[in-house]
Amino acid sequence: MKIRVGSRESRLAVVQAELLVEAVRAARPDIEWELVTMKTTGDRILDRTLDKIGGKGLFVRELDQALREGRVDVTVHSCKDLPMEEDPELPIAAFSRREDPRDALILPEGAAELDFSRPIGCASLRRKIQLQKLFPQACIEPVRGNVLTRLEKLDGGQFSALVLAAAGLKRLGLESRISRIFSADELLPAAGQGILAAQVRSGEDTSWLAPFADRESGVRARAERSFVKALGGGCSSPIAAFAVVEGETMLLTGMGAGGEKSALTGPAGQPEELGWALAERMRREGHA
Repeated sequence: MKIRVGSRESRLAVVQAELLVEAVRAARPDIEWELVTMKTTGDRILDRTLDKIGGKGLFVRELDQALREGRVDVTVHSCKDLPMEEDPELPIAAFSRREDPRDALILPEGAAELDFSRPIGCASLRRKIQLQKLFPQACIEPVRGNVLTRLEKLDGGQFSALVLAAAGLKRLGLESRISRIFSADELLPAAGQGILAAQVRSGEDTSWLAPFADRESGVRARAERSFVKALGGGCSSPIAAFAVVEGETMLLTGMGAGGEKSALTGPAGQPEELGWALAERMRREGHA
């Protein structure tokens, strides 16, 4: 049996695809693996922020097409980059164990504190809204490119700091660059941040993905994505959500487009329903 794994060509994307392979390999030594990488629309257009170039699906279109055409058998994505509207022809078959879901502050090499005379580099509207409350004296400017490109811009003097997902830095072995981890109360993470998602073609046998799949991450991702979808948000919108599971109970915290936050507790076994319920409550409160 051979599985062709589709991935973006960035170093982080390749590492994440390799995490799926390694998770399955021990349980399924009969599988032969092939990694197929490609550049997506979001990787090619780097002179504008994501909200200016369409936002939804910019990092998955080419991978989706390869999956539909049978050029690959599974695609691996950062869950936070996936559109909230799931394609029934290309369902998410498994969510990985969640890596650190929080955001991290990265300073230039050798720096000990933020220099507010230079901007903080941040490409996310979600992060920008929350950073402006944490650091009202700061100027926040967009930065594009993969993680390593952004670090080069930081160390080259263009920015006083970057704010990136801790998960990506840890997966790249760059944890030593982290100067500060923001709590979820300070910067509410993007829906699905720290979780990997595996997409397949509808109707295909996906039992081989069992060693990669994590039940708790799955229900957390479903709740978070449901909330964002209910408020009409996408992978590049400022709307955010973060779920915590304790036993059979889930606490879901959501943030509307204006930065207002609210939380709701419900059964962990009904993640989509909880996401919709929190979104409805925020609408009634005028925070959607």
